[in-house]
Amino acid sequence: MEQLNKIELRGNVGNVRLQTVGTNEAVHFSLATNYAYKGKDGTPVIETTWHNVVAWSGKGMPDFRKIEKGAFVYVSGRLRCQKYNTADGVEKQIYEVLANRLAIIEEDGNPQPAFGI
Repeated sequence: MEQLNKIELRGNVGNVRLQTVGTNEAVHFSLATNYAYKGKDGTPVIETTWHNVVAWSGKGMPDFRKIEKGAFVYVSGRLRCQKYNTADGVEKQIYEVLANRLAIIEEDGNPQPAFGI
């Protein structure tokens, strides 16, 4: 049976960090997505989930310098788990989205790159 690891997100950017590795550029940022529903008592509830996103420069990627805190973006990619050891020897793991498509959504609702969402 074929395996599938795909994730699509639209949300607001939190912290952003640009990094240059050789001749390539990478951007690491947090992305907040919201889910709205009504609680048991009928009051509206907004559940916010934060995602870690990593994108490498290349085809279909926007100018990473335009990604700033508060920007509304679309991300498509795959989920991966990174394991590491802290300074005191505790093994930790984080999940991050490795983006292969990224678009900054302008206020008029149109994506910046030439692909459709």
